[in-house]
Amino acid sequence: MGESGRIAIVTDDPGWHGARLKQAFAARGFDCAYVSLTACHLELEDPAMPVRLPGFSERLPDGVFVRGIPGGSLEQVTFYLDILHGLKMLGIPVYNDARAIERTVDKGMTSFLLQRAGIPTPPTWVLGDAETAREITRRELAAGHRVVSKPLFGSQGTGLQRHDSLEDMANLAPTNGIYYLQRYVCSDENAPHDWRVFVIRGRTVAAMRRCGVTWLNNVAQGARCEPARLDDILLCRLAEDAAKTLDMAYAGVDVIRDQHGRYTVLEVNSVPAWKGLQSVSDVIIADLLVDDFLGHCAGTESARRAAT
Repeated sequence: MGESGRIAIVTDDPGWHGARLKQAFAARGFDCAYVSLTACHLELEDPAMPVRLPGFSERLPDGVFVRGIPGGSLEQVTFYLDILHGLKMLGIPVYNDARAIERTVDKGMTSFLLQRAGIPTPPTWVLGDAETAREITRRELAAGHRVVSKPLFGSQGTGLQRHDSLEDMANLAPTNGIYYLQRYVCSDENAPHDWRVFVIRGRTVAAMRRCGVTWLNNVAQGARCEPARLDDILLCRLAEDAAKTLDMAYAGVDVIRDQHGRYTVLEVNSVPAWKGLQSVSDVIIADLLVDDFLGHCAGTESARRAAT
């Protein structure tokens, strides 16, 4: 670690999560600065510091903790990820790194990688052709299934629609030209719920059951949080396998159990919120994240010194 132990927390909205992280870093002797990727830039005339972060004019941070990636055009989002890629190439620990974010911010790639690894996940279709999307939906409905359409990029349940009948197909529309369709998994018609499992360095550290007021179980959509015990080996192992498959330092894994008792992974989040989870957990999640992150930073620095 550098002498002053400075950490960049990448976020445009520090809020509750930023405050908890900053408090945890301070308790361990590290100063933090919130950094927006929109304010970063490449300065390629200076080989010593080709990536510039506001608040780090003299030297780069000892580590970068990513709490959010701004939205924007394809060019803007690509550039934001370029900043994170560049920092890692310069030897700065980035948590989660750009590769992990790329694999999970794109739901299509997440589903593809889970399916290829044999991780149970609902049948999914990602495409741009409207007629094919309607045909897939008609076929699923005829087979007795329901279909959920989601934005390819999105979180917190925003923009999700469920198509229960042919009449609902009038609402079937792409998001920015792309359809992401997934077979709906029903947990309980009368009491919908799923689980958010928080995994750090391949180990489940906390979990909660999310009970939706509608078929959506996202906390941002009003779901109630209930504590979940960590002795359900199948649930925890499935979440851990999903995080490992996507090569993530930490992850929020959304798992649902169908009416036949089978678990399946719905989504994997590389920048997961944990405010709701913290409200029903005994462990302090920010402390666990910061301890793991600082351990990773120390390991990176030791490896860098050994190489010089």
